[in-house]
Amino acid sequence: MIYTNSDGGARGNPGPGAIGALVRKDDSILEMHSEKLGNVTNNVAEYMALIKALGLALKHTKDEVVCFLDSELVVKQLMGEYKVNNPKLLELFLEVQKIQDKFKKIKYVHVSRWDNYQQIVDNLLNMEMG
Repeated sequence: MIYTNSDGGARGNPGPGAIGALVRKDDSILEMHSEKLGNVTNNVAEYMALIKALGLALKHTKDEVVCFLDSELVVKQLMGEYKVNNPKLLELFLEVQKIQDKFKKIKYVHVSRWDNYQQIVDNLLNMEMG
């Protein structure tokens, strides 16, 4: 089973943003990624981080993936509990839908920002933002 952790943030909301993502198998980190995004909102950054994490996960499996995020909004939108009203978020939401169809099974899990792996991706994005 492959797991992802992703996090996105923006200073100012909107403001300069960055993402952090990692892919792991059990407790072994297979890949990590971080990058600056430019001027975005926190929610846009969260979606962009998930999209990057899913892209990385595809390199390792097409079977089952569990995605851990600390954004309750994104998780609830992907699970159909919340509507996606913002046009930019809808665009990113639909991009996630396209990518998730490439996996046999996908699960989204909301975790605390204090989760050990979530701390790693948070640190990655904060290093990008300086």
